[in-house]
Amino acid sequence: MFFPFSLTIMLYFQLVIMAGTVMLAYYFEYTDTFNVHVQGFFCYDSSYTKPYPGPEEISAIPPALLYSVVAGVPTLVIFITECVVFYLQIVTKDFENREKTIVTGDCCYLNPLVRRTVRFLGVYTFGLFATDIFVNAGQVVTGNLAPHFLTVCKPNYTSLGCQQAIRFISNQEACTGNVDDIIRARKTFPSKEAALSVYAALYLAMYITSTMKAKGSRLAKPVLCLGLMCMAFLTGVNRVAEYRNHWSDVIAGFIIAVAIATFLVVCVVHNFKRRHSESEKKPDSLRNIPMINLPRVESPMEKYPPAVQNHITFAEVT
Repeated sequence: MFFPFSLTIMLYFQLVIMAGTVMLAYYFEYTDTFNVHVQGFFCYDSSYTKPYPGPEEISAIPPALLYSVVAGVPTLVIFITECVVFYLQIVTKDFENREKTIVTGDCCYLNPLVRRTVRFLGVYTFGLFATDIFVNAGQVVTGNLAPHFLTVCKPNYTSLGCQQAIRFISNQEACTGNVDDIIRARKTFPSKEAALSVYAALYLAMYITSTMKAKGSRLAKPVLCLGLMCMAFLTGVNRVAEYRNHWSDVIAGFIIAVAIATFLVVCVVHNFKRRHSESEKKPDSLRNIPMINLPRVESPMEKYPPAVQNHITFAEVT
């Protein structure tokens, strides 16, 4: 009974961690709990005078499309792949490579298909929210300005004394434009869209590489993986082309996403490998050693009858 109880405790603990991660991402995204750092600027700085590209909804890759893709495509691919692999193992009776069914009580069983799917998707979801938190934290702390910041800020250069372009403006009330547009223009480093797209693409690419073992997939897997990474890279390029982010914002988002995805895949789900039992963890050098038949050595005691053997043994003890 100890094993089901400990498993239940660990499940509740993981749910608490997931709930805390989701709540923290929500507070970063939709509340004013964390104030954005107000970064100053130089008058007429050409780095921030690009034309305003409009709201995010009219972008070539709008947020609704991006979030749907990064949430739906990996979920669908992992679920379908696990179902296919599980079905093929049943058909081919490949029970050696299947994970065992875990009994959590008199009426509760964890099927290998359900366990693997929930584990991989749970880790992916956690990493997605963790990436969002890292990005939001960086945006709040740095307050880096977008390429179109001065266009939406609409500062009054005359009242600010901007007769010289080298004058630095750090006044929070320097802007006269729309407040919401100004706040969004201060949250660009790192690029959230670049980070989420690369995280989803890299996690799914490593899953495809580690899981798909079908013959004839030597070129299919690289094509799928490189196609995913290419779409993620184009997402970052689109952010720069539309003057919504700098190249430094996009590269920082790429680095954060690669680091989180690599850590989760390598250290948490162990490259999507099945869990081995203790007997299977023995190295091949020990498992493959044949039993050595040593020659039988005859004991001197065997030359005497049993009664004599007992008498000799008793004499030795006394």
